[in-house]
Amino acid sequence: MPAFGSEPVAFPWEDAMALGLSILRWSPETFWRATPRELMAAGQGLLGGRTVEPAVSGDLRRLMEAFPDE
Repeated sequence: MPAFGSEPVAFPWEDAMALGLSILRWSPETFWRATPRELMAAGQGLLGGRTVEPAVSGDLRRLMEAFPDE
């Protein structure tokens, strides 16, 4: 979520359409009738109800330590 006073972020229409129309295989009518919350819930359903958390500070370092380039 953007911080107070920050610039608004455009809705990711291309990603939403790719999810709804290509991955979920919704008809255009179903896609355009769905709310963003419904689309997100359907996407989370593909992951078994799990949410994908964004990477946090230190994740790259831990991955590099666990899987070093040789």
